[in-house]
Amino acid sequence: MSESKLKKGTASVWAGETGRFLSGATTAPIVNSVAFAYEDLDEWYAVATGKSEGHIYSRNTNPTVHVLEEKIRLLEGAEAATSFATGMGAISNTLFSLLGPGKRVVSIKDTYGGASRLFLDFLPAYGIKVTLCETTNHEEIEAEIAKGCDVVYLETPTNPTLKVVDITRLSLAAHQVGAVVVVDNTFATPINQNPLSLGADLVIHSATKFLCGHSDAMGGLLCGNVELVKKVYQFREINGASLQADPAYMILRGMKTLELRIERQNASALKIAKHLMAHPAIENVFYPGLKSHPGHDIARSQMSGFGGVMSFALKGNYDMVKAFLPKLQLVHLAASLGSVSTLAGPPRTTSHVELTEEQRALLGIPESLIRYSVGIENVEDLIADLDQALSSIIP
Repeated sequence: MSESKLKKGTASVWAGETGRFLSGATTAPIVNSVAFAYEDLDEWYAVATGKSEGHIYSRNTNPTVHVLEEKIRLLEGAEAATSFATGMGAISNTLFSLLGPGKRVVSIKDTYGGASRLFLDFLPAYGIKVTLCETTNHEEIEAEIAKGCDVVYLETPTNPTLKVVDITRLSLAAHQVGAVVVVDNTFATPINQNPLSLGADLVIHSATKFLCGHSDAMGGLLCGNVELVKKVYQFREINGASLQADPAYMILRGMKTLELRIERQNASALKIAKHLMAHPAIENVFYPGLKSHPGHDIARSQMSGFGGVMSFALKGNYDMVKAFLPKLQLVHLAASLGSVSTLAGPPRTTSHVELTEEQRALLGIPESLIRYSVGIENVEDLIADLDQALSSIIP
């Protein structure tokens, strides 16, 4: 059976791994060699110039890393893929390889804090024009795209307020002016959403999160159009933000249970979101699976599941957050997401720690907001834990 025709649960296990590994190994070996030797100089030259398959130097490519790249390529239905040491490595290398002085990028205000810093500080310092639009105002985004741009950068659902943008609609607008569409698919994962099938050109993942799934390895992935991926890869191999074999192996191991974990987290997050909607201590719940969510209809049209991350705002201020979070028992208060264990924290110490309180306010992120990344624990236990913590702060 062709790997491209495998269902996602099967592809999570087998994609990139249907061939025979060294000595008949049933899992991809960790190849920590820095360099790869050749006895024939012509063969060496052919590999070095890309005319033949093979590996020369692990800053460029590596056998273990290649298996991971193949897995995400097939899960996203892409022509090509490459990898990075971190998710921010994927984002920054992609933007800097596609943009330069005088170029213009149109994006949304609700992007991950590290990406926001790139848009607010780093890209303008290199003479790159940046326009950030209201995230859910598609007419405003289309109008800015129509003025001319080189890259349209999207994130959906967004971090941490779970806003949703229409990938198909904005990709169509971008392609009318010849722009490249880049979508951060970290929150959705390829199990819930495939941006390339909706019109995007490139898809980014922080593999550190749901793909790895165990909070024990860092990495970034990019897949999509072969020529665009090649361009980013050439920038990355000189820039040096390469993913190494050990974390690649850890991410590969985690991805074998990707569909199982995501299905559990989808169901649990929706149940918790519905429960919190009725709680007297909660001001608002942000989760695209809720029918009351402003982006619910768009999410239903482009997602098969709504993801394992939600956020909610407490009635009160940041002092209420400081009183509530330590009361939780089945959660790690930590700056990450997508793990088998539940993780939680406010944006001021997680997704948007790089920004000031004023900048967070401009992005519509209240100081009473808590990002809650649902793990694979029993959902009834998680609800009971939330209830006991909330009851302790109700006057």
